[in-house]
Amino acid sequence: MPAAFQRILLKLSGEILAGKAGHGIDENVMADLADEIREVHDLGIQIGIVTGGGNIFRGLAASTRGMDRVGADYMGMLATVINGLALQHALEKRGLHTRVMSAIEMARVCEPYIRRRAIRHFEKGRIVVLAAGTGNPYFTTDTAAALRAIEIGADVILKATKVDGVYSADPMKDPSATLFSSLNYLDILNRGLKVMDSTAISLCMDNRLPLIVFNVGKRGNLLRVARGESVGTIVKES
Repeated sequence: MPAAFQRILLKLSGEILAGKAGHGIDENVMADLADEIREVHDLGIQIGIVTGGGNIFRGLAASTRGMDRVGADYMGMLATVINGLALQHALEKRGLHTRVMSAIEMARVCEPYIRRRAIRHFEKGRIVVLAAGTGNPYFTTDTAAALRAIEIGADVILKATKVDGVYSADPMKDPSATLFSSLNYLDILNRGLKVMDSTAISLCMDNRLPLIVFNVGKRGNLLRVARGESVGTIVKES
């Protein structure tokens, strides 16, 4: 089955990378993700990945405990670089040429994020891990994913989660929660559904960028989404 997209932006939260432990990096989870990403890459799809950092450090949570918000957010951005480097290692072990590009310059560790250079990497068949969020405090990695997806001309954002899509309520707490197959951006904003933060959703809406929320924990789901199969919840225009 052919690929449904030419270029995608995959959003991986720190929570996903932590696995069942809830913190740190679960090497088995990372290996499974890398295997699936390789399968998607084999379809000829250009792949950008934005990593979260909550498995190592959450800036917003630290700020509520009294830490300076700006400093805490920068620490969270550095955590996303650690995750990005770990993901790069897992991908390159599988023969995939990968570049980590950071919004905060750290030349000894990875490349600075430059849009035109990132696009050139895609054109050469490299996977690009986009770390350090937007490089600015007060913005989440969800917003970074939306911003980078727009900048690189991605066809879609694939938001990897631990649940099957977007529900009317938290399915972990409410067994009667309903799974939506599709929604529009205003549905997300008006209902206060916790898919991505409002800034990220607004960016997607203003730029007509579709978003697919799916369960990456089910083996094969990422490949199925990349092929255009009906998996999870798609958020798009009405």
